[in-house]
Amino acid sequence: MLSLEGITRSFGVVRALDEASLTVRCGTVHALLGENGAGKSTLMRVAFGLLQPDAGVIRWQGAPVTLRSPAAALASGIGMVHQHFTLVGAMTVAENVALGGHGRFDPAAAAARVRDVAARAGLVLDPDARVDTLPVGAQQRAEIVKALARDVQLLILDEPTAVLAPAEATELLAWVRRHADAGNAVVLITHKLRDALAVADDITVLHKGHTVLTTPARETTQEALATAMLGARATSGSTTAPTLTETATHTAARAHTGTAVLSAHAVSWRDARGVQRVRDASLEVRAGEIVGLAAVEGAGQHELLRLLAGRLPPTSGRLVRPDAVGFVPEDRHRDALLLDAPLFENTALRDAGRRQGRMDWRAFRSRTASLLSAFDVRAPHPGVAVRTLSGGNQQKFVLGRELADTPPALVVENPSRGLDFRATAAVQQALRVARDAGTAVVMYSSDLDEVLLLADRVYAMHAGRVYEVTGDREAVGRAMLGGVEGGA
Repeated sequence: MLSLEGITRSFGVVRALDEASLTVRCGTVHALLGENGAGKSTLMRVAFGLLQPDAGVIRWQGAPVTLRSPAAALASGIGMVHQHFTLVGAMTVAENVALGGHGRFDPAAAAARVRDVAARAGLVLDPDARVDTLPVGAQQRAEIVKALARDVQLLILDEPTAVLAPAEATELLAWVRRHADAGNAVVLITHKLRDALAVADDITVLHKGHTVLTTPARETTQEALATAMLGARATSGSTTAPTLTETATHTAARAHTGTAVLSAHAVSWRDARGVQRVRDASLEVRAGEIVGLAAVEGAGQHELLRLLAGRLPPTSGRLVRPDAVGFVPEDRHRDALLLDAPLFENTALRDAGRRQGRMDWRAFRSRTASLLSAFDVRAPHPGVAVRTLSGGNQQKFVLGRELADTPPALVVENPSRGLDFRATAAVQQALRVARDAGTAVVMYSSDLDEVLLLADRVYAMHAGRVYEVTGDREAVGRAMLGGVEGGA
C-alpha cells in the first residue's frame, strides 16, 4: 500500500532521517519503533504530507507520488492521528470532525457522522461535547474518529494508547486489528513493545534516523527489538529493567516514618456546568512515599490531582497542602511549557504566581544549566527553545524543574506518556529519588502496571470517589471499575 524509500530529511545541521525506508502491506498492522528522537514521527509526517523529504521516493499503491500537504494525503487515503492533539478546544467534537470538509455545515449531520464512526470503531464519544471540557482520553478518541471519518485506507497512529486506560487500550488495539483485517492498513508508532508484538504483522525499528531492522512480528522478541532500538549501547540489563510487565503487582507498603504532607478530607468539586467530578474524596500522602492513583478515564482523577496541586479550589471539603507543590501535568505542551521560549525562561515558570520583584535571568540560566546536568536533559545550552528538544527530554526538563530544591510535595500525571523505555526509566527513577529524599509524591498513570510498579500505596478512583486498595493487580482493577466490597 505504501512504500517510503531512502527518505532523507534534515533540519538545519541535524539530519533527522538518513535514507530511512518503510513498506506497509495491505491488510496489515505495521509497528514503527525507536527511541525518542529516532525519527519515527518525522518519517510519518513525510508520509502524511506535513514535511517534504530532501531525498527519497514515496510510492502509494505502487505508483510514485508527491504529497505536498495533509490535504493531498487525505485525498489519497492516508490519515494520521498525532501524539499531541490538533483539536480546537472551543469547538465541539462534531465541529472538529467536520473541519476541512466541503459545503454547508450541518450540525445534525456532523453529529450523526461522529456517532456512526465512533460506534463502528467501538469508541465512546459525545459529538456535542466541547473539546476543552473533555479529559485527555476522550480527546484521543476524538482525534481517531476525526481521521476515520475521512474513510482513509492507511491510518497512522502516533502513540495512540499513551493516554488510554488499560481496558480502552485493549479495545483500541482490537479495533486496529479488525481495521487491518478488513483490507486497510495501520502504522502504529509506539514505545510499548508488548503492544507491537501483540497486534502487529510487521515491525520496523529506526535508530538515529536509519532503518536498522524490519521483521515479521512473529520472528522477533522484546529483547531483540530493544537491542535494535538502543543500537550498540544496549545490554541485557538496559533492555529489560525499564519495561512494565503484565505480572506487576502491588507490593506491601514500605515502612513510613513521615507525616501526612498532602491530604483531602471529604473534598468535592463541580465543574462549570454543575457536574460533580469529585465526590467526598479523602486521602493522604505522607513524606517519603509514592501514592499511586488508579482509575479509568473520566473517573475524576485529573480534577482530584489539580485539587491536590492547588490548581483548582474545592467546592466543599478541606484540603491540607504545603505552600509549594510541584505539578507535572500529562499534556506538557499545553499545560507545562512555552514551546518557543528558551529553557531558562521555562525554568522561571515554577512558582511564577508567587514570585515578586525583578527577574535575575543570569541566575535562571545558571539554574537551568544545573537542571540539565542533574536530570540528563539533552540540550546544547539553556538558551535553546523548548520545541527543539525531544519529547523525553521535555518531560525530564519539566520533572527536573518541579523537583528542584526537593519540594515537600509533588503531583504527577501520566509521567511517562509518549516516552521510550530509556526515558521512562529515567523519569521513574527521578520519582523514586524524590520519594527517598522525603518528598510526598502522588502520581496517576493510565498504565496500571506503572502505578503498581512505582506506588507504595494505591488509591483507586471510580465515579468521583476514592478508595484505598490493598492486594494484587486484579483487586486494583476491580476497584477501578467500582467493584469495592462494602463501599470502602
